[in-house]
Amino acid sequence: MRSVDSLDEAKLRRKPGQGEADAGPRTAKSPSEAGLELSPLAQRVAEQLRHANRSPNIFIGQLAMLEWTSLLALSFGAYDLVPSASTQGFLAYAVFAGAGLLSFLFAGHFADSYQINMLRHSRRSLKRAFASLILCFAIMLVTIVVWNSPAAAYQWLGIWFVFGGMFLLIERYTVSRAIRRWTRNGIIERRAVIVGGGDPAKTLIRTLEAQEDGDIRICGIFDDRQDRRSPNMVAGYPKLGTVAELVTFARETRIDMLIIALPLSAEARILELVKKLWILPVDIRLAAHSNSLRFRPRAYSHVGDMAMLDLVDKPIRDWDAVAKRIFDLVFTLIALFLLWPVMLVTAIAVKATSKGPVLFVQKRHGFNNEIINVLKFRSMYTEMSDPTARLAVTKNDPRVTPVGRFIRKTSIDELPQLFNVLKGDLSLVGPRPHAVLAQTHNRLYKDIVESYFARHRVKPGVTGWAQVNGWRGEIDHDDKIRNRTACDLYYIENWSLLLDLKILFMTPFSLFNMENAY
Repeated sequence: MRSVDSLDEAKLRRKPGQGEADAGPRTAKSPSEAGLELSPLAQRVAEQLRHANRSPNIFIGQLAMLEWTSLLALSFGAYDLVPSASTQGFLAYAVFAGAGLLSFLFAGHFADSYQINMLRHSRRSLKRAFASLILCFAIMLVTIVVWNSPAAAYQWLGIWFVFGGMFLLIERYTVSRAIRRWTRNGIIERRAVIVGGGDPAKTLIRTLEAQEDGDIRICGIFDDRQDRRSPNMVAGYPKLGTVAELVTFARETRIDMLIIALPLSAEARILELVKKLWILPVDIRLAAHSNSLRFRPRAYSHVGDMAMLDLVDKPIRDWDAVAKRIFDLVFTLIALFLLWPVMLVTAIAVKATSKGPVLFVQKRHGFNNEIINVLKFRSMYTEMSDPTARLAVTKNDPRVTPVGRFIRKTSIDELPQLFNVLKGDLSLVGPRPHAVLAQTHNRLYKDIVESYFARHRVKPGVTGWAQVNGWRGEIDHDDKIRNRTACDLYYIENWSLLLDLKILFMTPFSLFNMENAY
């Protein structure tokens, strides 16, 4: 288990570029979301955690894909080494090998062969991988016997089995060494913050530390209590601040999990904590190690061998996020191919009818409240534009150009945001990004809707569930931002690729509702 310890420089030190991707410089927070100032120690720790780590689940999926494709490729090589094999039967063997290798993956899954803790140990990992390979070999052999296949099939299967065993021997040994190195360097890990101090936190930490080769990295402790029940150092880990400061800390870092170290009997305090923290894009778990009440095994998830109660799950994570990104890229490229004439004509019209640039850049809230620059076709006179969006556009607004009125009503002004999708700042579908100082009746949206920032647990979108349900355009009443936020939260909790596809197809029809689009 890795740690962040204020007393150990080696634990805080991190080389530039470590991790799967560099998060890059983070922009300053807007006044509408400014949190509490972090202590110097918390700021120091946060600086070490601003780079993205590599998800263990993503790595395991990539490893399984690598093994399947490699073993399939080896079956092709084995086929070439069979003297009596005919070129006409190659396709049949390829399909047979691909289908048979699915049993290798399923067996590996059920044997826990694809677990980070297991993959660290080359011998244990190899034993389970070989067991899966033998099972796959047996299934394929029985199938060949039942089909009364020719002698070439037996030769092919035997050669492939030998090649596959040699490949797994080298590959699993190499992966084992790589995982141990990546874990030491913090490239593959799950970053956790302990919420709550004192003896419960100490017991939790000791239990996690007792687990051999865990992938949890404890990044610190946050607790509102300042008395003897919550000292500044618990089991060698520093207390970095209060729960309110934890929200700011989580905005500045790449945290995966918050573990609440409280007994289940402290129901009121747990609910209070969840109410403050659920707006963050992280998993929230309640440690069950100190609870005398026990539920059925399926009620728990596990961090290593430790049982946890799942309070909040991070939405659209791991392979779901990969699938959504592929979805975005495919449909964005299709949209650009179909809509480029409209965008070209719009750019010419904007430039020809009023002075100023074709595009308008506005700072808006992105994922996890980060500030992003969103593109639009300029719809206002340059000298009257309002980058802060403090003054909402109203009906017959004199700041809007004649061309601007049309492209705003039809949402053509939003089309340049397709380039934001390609860049990765936006998704095609998600909660619409609002300007950082957007407000209604001189009140910021976050002051009207308590759960407003929970919209930012996922990447914002060009279109969304709220927009196709009639909540687009001007927000001139508190109920409009409440209803829009409710739709956004519904989308986050019920996300699927099918829902994204449904929203995409509904979007053109929703544009006919121009009641609030000015």
